[in-house]
Amino acid sequence: MAKKQETKKEVDVPVVETPVVETAKPKKVEPKKVESKKVEPKKPSWEIKDRVYYLKGNKKPLSYMLRTNGIYYFDEEKGYERELKYCQNQRTPFVDEMQGDQRLEHVVFRNGVLFVEKQKTVLQKLLSLYHPHSGNIFYEHKPEAVAETQIETLEMEADAILAAREMDIDMAEAIIRVEKGSEVSKMSSKELKRDLLVFARNNPALFLELASDDNVQLRNFGIKATELGIIKLSSDQRTFSWGSNNRKLMNVPFDEHPYTALAAWFKTDEGMEIYSNIEKRLNN
Repeated sequence: MAKKQETKKEVDVPVVETPVVETAKPKKVEPKKVESKKVEPKKPSWEIKDRVYYLKGNKKPLSYMLRTNGIYYFDEEKGYERELKYCQNQRTPFVDEMQGDQRLEHVVFRNGVLFVEKQKTVLQKLLSLYHPHSGNIFYEHKPEAVAETQIETLEMEADAILAAREMDIDMAEAIIRVEKGSEVSKMSSKELKRDLLVFARNNPALFLELASDDNVQLRNFGIKATELGIIKLSSDQRTFSWGSNNRKLMNVPFDEHPYTALAAWFKTDEGMEIYSNIEKRLNN
């Protein structure tokens, strides 16, 4: 018998697909832009220049010898006083830093002035930074500081003159009365305006202070009322009363100017009523 030919059955093997993993592409890292900071050059701690020193008080003796030995400077960093001396053969004014012999050199003002060349930095530092008499007996001339002070004065003067131009006649009278007293009552408006502008120009700081002080006008109000006899001040300057019937209005506190006290009293409840009453009489 013929053997049956065995047929091999094909077995289906499941095909497992392996996932394809995509490798991430490396990102390009751009270099960070580093902002370059502008490095400003440091100003030198000591400016090399010629310096001029003057005796204070406009003193101009033919010669004045400044003491340059046996003087001391308190060093805050070190916490103690250090002896000073000016020697022509040393590079420091501090005795504890000197080396070798010390040849003392005199420092003399001629006609109140001392000019120190830029090469003499040791002497300049002694005079400008460390000398105990700096600012008391002498000072360094600083054109920039002088110019700054002059600018402030000129600006204050301009502000004062502008305020004087725009000021009403009553306030002008009040301010001028501070300077001229009862003489103001006899002055015309033109004279008042003129004197006000002159006062603002010659003494701008005081003018601006008075212009911003509301008590100035109240004091002037009280003085005018006294001059016209509406109120009166006792001979001992301790009591204000009505001029018509001598009824007492107020007592002046001890050791206080009577019209300053009156101005303050006008701000009280009782004083405001009296102020209104006086104002009506002044306007009639």
